[in-house]
Amino acid sequence: MPVETLIEDTRWSAFDLEPVAKCAMQATLAHLDLDPEAWEISVLACDDARITALNSDFRDKPQPTNVLSWPSDERGAEQDGGVPDSPVPGPDPELGDIAIAWETCAREADDAGKPLEHHVTHLLVHAVLHLLGYDHIRDKDATLMESTESAILGKLGVPDPY
Repeated sequence: MPVETLIEDTRWSAFDLEPVAKCAMQATLAHLDLDPEAWEISVLACDDARITALNSDFRDKPQPTNVLSWPSDERGAEQDGGVPDSPVPGPDPELGDIAIAWETCAREADDAGKPLEHHVTHLLVHAVLHLLGYDHIRDKDATLMESTESAILGKLGVPDPY
């Protein structure tokens, strides 16, 4: 699976984000019976200042957050069960873009007493699910998304974050 990683904050280089991102993304797509080699995802590894600007520009929330995602196509839940339609790769295999912020991720992992790698893996699985149309605004959708995340993380040996 092509994963393009742009490191803006050098702390992500020391963390070695790229293999963690690739593993999380491959596991997510494979769990959903999607070919990981058919898709491309871009990851921006940044700091809180950069993600605050992005969060302000795109969500009108001028505050830092842990991860943001932008799907290349608008995807939503099917009418019957809340499971998003499976994307089909076309001439443009770009699934979407993800931005992840160092300070917020490190603080959240520390506050929760979890290894940073586990927390970052969870956030990247979460972001890929958003690229695929999953959401957590409504309770039923949140339950589906969280159970899907937990199943994927379990396959990766990451404890259930919920």
